[in-house]
Amino acid sequence: MSDLDLITIGRSSVDLYGAQIGGQLEDMGSFDKYIGGSPTNIACGTTRLGLKSAVITGVGDEHMGRFIIRQLAREGVDTQGVKVDPDRLTALVLLGIRDREQFPLIFYRENCADMGLTEADISPDFIRRARAVVATGTHLSNPKVEAATLKALTIARETGIRTALDIDYRPNLWGVAGHGEGESRFVESRAVTDQLQQSLPLFDLIVGTEEEFHIAGGSTDTIAALRAVRAISGATLVCKRGAAGAVAFTGDIPPDLDQGETGPGFPIEVFNVLGAGDGFMSGLLKGWLDGTDWSTALKYANACGAFAVSRHGCTPAYPSWDELQFFFKRGIVRRDLRNDAELEQVHWATNRHGDWSQVRTFAFDHRLQLEEMDGYTPQKGSAFKELCLDAALRVQAGRRGYGILCDNRIGRTALHRASASGLWIGRPVELPGSRPIEFEPELGEDLGQLREWARENVVKLLVFAHPDDDTATMDKHIRRVARMFTAARRNGLEFLLEIIPSKVGPVDDDTNARLIQRFYDAGIFPNWWKLEPFRTDAAWANAVAAIERNDPRTRGIVVLGLDAPEADLAASFELAARQPLVKGFAVGRTIFGDAARAWMKQEMTAPEATDLMAERYSRLCDIWDAARAKAAPNAAAKVQ
Repeated sequence: MSDLDLITIGRSSVDLYGAQIGGQLEDMGSFDKYIGGSPTNIACGTTRLGLKSAVITGVGDEHMGRFIIRQLAREGVDTQGVKVDPDRLTALVLLGIRDREQFPLIFYRENCADMGLTEADISPDFIRRARAVVATGTHLSNPKVEAATLKALTIARETGIRTALDIDYRPNLWGVAGHGEGESRFVESRAVTDQLQQSLPLFDLIVGTEEEFHIAGGSTDTIAALRAVRAISGATLVCKRGAAGAVAFTGDIPPDLDQGETGPGFPIEVFNVLGAGDGFMSGLLKGWLDGTDWSTALKYANACGAFAVSRHGCTPAYPSWDELQFFFKRGIVRRDLRNDAELEQVHWATNRHGDWSQVRTFAFDHRLQLEEMDGYTPQKGSAFKELCLDAALRVQAGRRGYGILCDNRIGRTALHRASASGLWIGRPVELPGSRPIEFEPELGEDLGQLREWARENVVKLLVFAHPDDDTATMDKHIRRVARMFTAARRNGLEFLLEIIPSKVGPVDDDTNARLIQRFYDAGIFPNWWKLEPFRTDAAWANAVAAIERNDPRTRGIVVLGLDAPEADLAASFELAARQPLVKGFAVGRTIFGDAARAWMKQEMTAPEATDLMAERYSRLCDIWDAARAKAAPNAAAKVQ
C-alpha cells in the first residue's frame, strides 16, 4: 500500500524575493523569504491540492536548512527524504520583479547541500511508499546527483511506480550560461541535449516549455523537437505555451501544436512568472494522479499557473484545493488575482499553518491593571510576566493546544522568550482603556512596527464597541479596526478581534451578533474572535451563526474571563463548549491577579507566585477540557 502520492527529487533553496516591484535587483532594499527550488515548490503545491507529497533534497545544518524543513512540515510535506548535510550550505536564490517581461535572479548554488545527494541517500523502501516519482532536470546536470536521481527512477520503474520529469532547464545551472544570466531560459547545447536524452526513456510523463523541449529534442523547431523526444520516449508529453496554454500528446506528434489535447485557459494579468511552471506542474500532477482526463488535468494546471503568475513568491502563491474549486465556480472577477479581495480571503484562510483546534490561553497581556498595583515598577512588571510565562510553559509541557497573550511594552522579555516554544502567542495592539480605539504608540503612525513582529505572533485588538454606538463613534471603530486588520494581513500576521459590548451598554442575545456583522460588512475578516462569556445558549448560537455565515473558514472563538471567579468561569465554559467554533479560552486575572498583587508587595516569592499561577491555569484547563468532553456529543451533532 502506498501512503504517499508522489516523491519529488532535486533542488531546494531559500528564495529571497525583492520586495520592491519595478526596481533593479541590485537596488532592492528588502526581501521576502520563501522556500524554493522546483521539486520543493511542486511538493508544496501538490500538498495544497490534497495529495500526500514528499521531497528528496539536501539542506545545510544551519538556520536556513532548518527553515526549509520547518516550512515543508508546515505545508504538510513529508520530510523523511530531506538530507541534512553538515559540510554544505543551503542553496540561496535572489529574485526580483523588474517589470512584466524581466524577472532577474541569481543562484547561489556552488557545492550547495542539495548537490550533495548521492545514491546512498536514496532509500528503496522510501521510494516504494509512493505512487509516483517526479524528477527535475537540474539534478541530471551533475554525475553524482544524476546517479541519485537515476537510482530513484530505476527503483520506481522496477516497482511499477509512475515517473514524471519537469525538464526545468536553467542554462547557467548546466554551466552553459554565466552567473548573471539566471533569468535565461534557453541556450542551445548539444551536450545538454545528449545528457537529457539518456534519461528520457525512464519517464511516463515529460513536461516542459517549448524552449525546454527544444533542448530535450535538440532542435529549435518545436514540432521537430517533440518528435525527437517521442522517438526515444513513449511518455505523455505536455508542452507549455505561455499565454497560449498547454497541449498534451499521448501518441504521435501531429504537424500542428493545436492538434494536441488542451484544457481551458484563464486570462489573467501577468505579475510574476517565477515559479509559475511549478504551479502548473502541481495542478497537472493532481489531475494525472487522480486519474482525470487530460483536459481536466490541464485545466487544473493552467489555473494553478495563473495563480502563480498573479502573486508574489512561488510556493506562497499556489492555491489550496478549496481555493481552486472556489475559483472554478465563481470565475474571474478581476484579472489581477492578488487584488481580488474575496479570492485572497479564501487563499489566506485555506493555507494557514498550524493545528489550533484547541487553544487554552493564559492571558497576561494586561498593562494598565499591573501598572496600578501597589509596588509596581517597569522592572517588576517585566519580571512578573516572565513568571507568568514560566507557569504557562509548565502547564503546556511541550504539548499543543496551549497559548498566551503577552504584550511588548511590559512583557517584551517574556514575549521574545516564548517564540518557538509551541505556544499560540497573541500580542495586543490597543491602547488600554481607549474608546474609540487607539493603538499603542510604539506601533508608529503607519503601524510600521508590525513588520518587526515574529510571524507566529497574532495581532490582538480589543475594541470597546456596541452596535448601538452613535454613527461617528462606530465609524471611528470601523476605520481603525479595518486599518489594523489590513496592516496585519499585509505583514503576514493573523488577526484576533476582541469585542466587549457589555462594558459600553446593555446587551441581549443579539447584541454581539449584530456587532460582529458590522465588522464583516466593513470587509474585516478576523482569523480569531475573542468574545465575552454569554449567559444563554441563544446568545452563543446567534454569535456563531453571524461568524459562520460570513466566514465559514475562520479559525474560531476563544472566550474571555473578565476577572470572573473560577466557579463562574466553569459555568460559562459549559455554555461555550457546546459550540464547536469555540476553541478554548483566554483568561488572565483569575489566574494571575492574587499572585501579582502579593508578589509586587514582596509578600510572595517568585517560586510561590509561579506555583500558584500554574495551579490555577492547570485547573482552568481541566475545567475547559471537562466541559468540552461533556459537550462533545452535541458538538459533533452540530458539526454534522
